[in-house]
Amino acid sequence: MGAYRRPRGQRQRPAAAWGALAGLVVVAAIAYVVAALVRAVPGAAFVPAPLARVFPGARPALAWPGHGEAAVGVEGVGLIGAHGSRRPTSIASVAKVMTAFLVLRDHPLRGGTGGPQIAVRPADVAVYRADKAAGQSVVAVRAGERLTERQALEGLLLPSGNNIATLLARWDAGSDSAFLTKMNALARALGLTHTRYMDASGVQGGTVSTAVDQVRLAMLALEVPAFRQIVSLAQVTLPAAGRQYNVDGLLGSDGIVGVKTGSSSRAGGCFVFAAREQLAGRSVTVVGAVLHQPATRVQPSILEAVFHASTSLLASVRHDLVALRVVRRGATLAWVKARWAVRVAVRAAGSVSLVGWPHLPIHESVAMSRHLAAPLAAGQSVGIALVAAGDQRVRLRLVVSRAVPQASLRWRLTHP
Repeated sequence: MGAYRRPRGQRQRPAAAWGALAGLVVVAAIAYVVAALVRAVPGAAFVPAPLARVFPGARPALAWPGHGEAAVGVEGVGLIGAHGSRRPTSIASVAKVMTAFLVLRDHPLRGGTGGPQIAVRPADVAVYRADKAAGQSVVAVRAGERLTERQALEGLLLPSGNNIATLLARWDAGSDSAFLTKMNALARALGLTHTRYMDASGVQGGTVSTAVDQVRLAMLALEVPAFRQIVSLAQVTLPAAGRQYNVDGLLGSDGIVGVKTGSSSRAGGCFVFAAREQLAGRSVTVVGAVLHQPATRVQPSILEAVFHASTSLLASVRHDLVALRVVRRGATLAWVKARWAVRVAVRAAGSVSLVGWPHLPIHESVAMSRHLAAPLAAGQSVGIALVAAGDQRVRLRLVVSRAVPQASLRWRLTHP
């Protein structure tokens, strides 16, 4: 049998060509591995937990008055509810809350200082005499007397001197009309859309508001330390008038620490009150307004009627008011997910307790840190949670419950 002969024209592939091809394959493999190692991989994803709930329990059944209108809320939390016509009604001397708030805005009192002195002019004495003759509530003044701003505010808010309201208006703005313009402008700026002032004292029947507006205003006024301190006083001594007592007959009882009464034949009995409560070791302030209360057989005066309605309302609020731990330390509020690893729980680094009442919504939102990339160490901060109920807002640090590793070489090679 003869030897095999390669067909003419077919050449044998040189060994060098095979070597070159193998080299290219090796280079390509190395390049793929290098690219897999250096290329960016998808970042870790932040997945919030679905969170939407309310304070537990049946909806509050508050003891609303049978006449007029009322509203009640908690300082720093918000309005619990309102009842009645919700139409603007005369508020009598409750108007002096805005008078004091505006004066303190324009002339802040620091600490326990008396502030600037206000000279009593003959015209101020004439106003005092005219108001007294008209049967209004007044505080005696003398020409040449000097009252500090604090003393004037005490005369305004405790014995409810209408003439002191006029004196403060003149001192602050130069005239009654200029002060009235400022009062109404401030009411609009504060969103008190159902409030209109016709005078600084409230003696004019056209000075009107709603219970909701007055609760909101009282909450703002109580944020001013001087106002809060003055309305809590049972009595003061003024230069010409001598000892003066607070018209608020409930002051010091039922936890009540102020704020202002008002009464007239047109307004009925009016009371804006603040009462301090202790909840789980923390102090909170309930703020309410009860307006337009008539006298009854049981409460023969309009002030007695409004005091009775206010204490009944306050007692019912106490029944539903709670401090609730809405987030416990270690609670899972989100997850970190990476394509190369199992998801890892993101937990609250602390606890959050809020004040509320049944059915008050609790809102929780989470946000990751600007740059979230593996590896993450166990306990590392990865974002924040904002926990809210009413006007309360608490920021809470979020941490990963365990480590999130980098993407492995195997994962990188198998996930181009």
